Amino acid sequence: MSFESFIALRYLLARRKQAFISVISLMSVLGVAIGVAALIVVLGVMNGMSKDLRDKILGVNAHLIVGSLEAGIRDYQGLADEALKVPGVLGATPFIYAEVMVSTRQGSKGVVLRGIDPASAGSVLSVGRDMVEGSLEDLNGGFGPAGGPPGILVGLELANRLGVRRGSLLHVLTPSGRSTAAGFTPEVVTARVAGVFKTGMWEYDSSLAYASLAETQRLMGFSSDLVTGVEMRVADVDRADAVGRELAARIGGYPLYVRDWKEMNRSLYEALALEKAGITVILVMIVLVGTFSIVTSLVMLVMEKTRDIAILMSMGARRRSIRRIFMLQGTLIGAMGTGLGFTLGLSLCLLLKKYQFIRLPKGIYSLDYLPVLLNWVDLTAIGVGAMLLCFLATIYPARQAARLMPAEALRYE
Repeated sequence: MSFESFIALRYLLARRKQAFISVISLMSVLGVAIGVAALIVVLGVMNGMSKDLRDKILGVNAHLIVGSLEAGIRDYQGLADEALKVPGVLGATPFIYAEVMVSTRQGSKGVVLRGIDPASAGSVLSVGRDMVEGSLEDLNGGFGPAGGPPGILVGLELANRLGVRRGSLLHVLTPSGRSTAAGFTPEVVTARVAGVFKTGMWEYDSSLAYASLAETQRLMGFSSDLVTGVEMRVADVDRADAVGRELAARIGGYPLYVRDWKEMNRSLYEALALEKAGITVILVMIVLVGTFSIVTSLVMLVMEKTRDIAILMSMGARRRSIRRIFMLQGTLIGAMGTGLGFTLGLSLCLLLKKYQFIRLPKGIYSLDYLPVLLNWVDLTAIGVGAMLLCFLATIYPARQAARLMPAEALRYE
């Protein structure tokens, strides 16, 4: 152990009449630790919310959507085949978007009805993996009596609200309707619940339903070759915009257009990024409070050890050695605080991730629980930033200690 390190440790572990300084040093360690732990937990939660929200949104919605500015897309199979030729596109499936009313004796609810092709939808959407009752293939007529009511998949929250389960019947009121002598009359169709899914997002589970493409075309009065659009899944979600530009160049312009998931959810992710930045700034202030307490601790120590510093300098200690002693002491306080903060923060994050003991109220948040994602880039930035702030906090007290004149310090001793 070097001379400077030995003195720094002795001062850090001061006893007897310097015990008050040790208490201040302990408070400094705790201040840094609380700030670092808070940063780790909050950034982990923000990262987890962003990823969980993105995964759930991209499970229900596609990475890329090709739509039409006109009534719809007719040659959708040719368009899907052309999309699969674009590098990075893993799957393509047609869809129909409609808004209908579903009802049972227990109530009614307006929902989004999406017509999908059960054969190809599994390669793009996560509905097949989200099923808690039934399966995606049941939409093909494999469930229920032959020639019976068409099948429909509903979200778990919607099923609970309407009091239905797999095999139950419900009524679907479509806006297509028909013209009669009494005026325009909406069409009511009876459907059989072929399955129940759960995405984990309350909005989707309470307001979304799926039907086969053919049945939705019939319900909405579409011809058999007309769909709302074609949706696709890409290999790298972060490059969805680049793949979309290449796809747009292949399929041509008007009336077709291509939109990626970033564009469709831009406001949501910009709000999350802004919230993360704001919370980070606030929590960095907590770390700054801890570093200022390091300055206070070292300044008081310099005042307390003035005579010791003068004696050391009289015995031949150089000014840089004195400066290094106090810089080492402040850095040790920062290192202990940062290490303790990492231990507390990581432990709490792992507990939150494993046990999910913080549940979120349904209908207010889009998630059921508080997710956590530890990003090593953020952890490295927190550790380096905390140590850098603690080191900067040692410069002024260390320089003041090195400027002491031995004769002046010992004049009245």
